[in-house]
Amino acid sequence: MKNNLDVKKLLCPMPVIRLGEMIEKIETGDTIEMLATDPGVLHDIPAWCKVHGHKVLDIKENSNEIVILVEKIG
Repeated sequence: MKNNLDVKKLLCPMPVIRLGEMIEKIETGDTIEMLATDPGVLHDIPAWCKVHGHKVLDIKENSNEIVILVEKIG
């Protein structure tokens, strides 16, 4: 199941905190599509996923928005 998480206009560490809150509520194998504007997520989210054992499936950068697709593992 695909879930959407809008963290636009939120700055570090809030996008990471919101991702952590949502990932607790979904099932293994589900995905979260995060919409962000803080360029810090380009480093923070992959690092957080590596530490917590989840997987970044895709990262897309548009002119004013970053879209990150994360899969819950385990």
